[in-house]
Amino acid sequence: MSSGENDSLYHVDCDVGHVHRADLETVDALARACLNARRFGVRLRVVNASRELQQLIEFAGLEEVLDGRGRRQTEQREEPLGVEERGEAGDPAL
Repeated sequence: MSSGENDSLYHVDCDVGHVHRADLETVDALARACLNARRFGVRLRVVNASRELQQLIEFAGLEEVLDGRGRRQTEQREEPLGVEERGEAGDPAL
């Protein structure tokens, strides 16, 4: 385990290989377990997830939180969608 890979010293692997029918309730339960683990300074990693569960985790936007594969790098500090720069009252419109 490299120091940049995890936020904490300890991690727990949550083996979900036995989950045969995944749904968003499953993802919600995993996200809550992850949050509780972090409160205790432990990083929870989901392992042996089916392709269906992996897709649901990605759909929920939690792949960086729940999988054990490290973090994606943001590209050049992208601004959130819908954010526009404001100008002065007299500035010409572009």
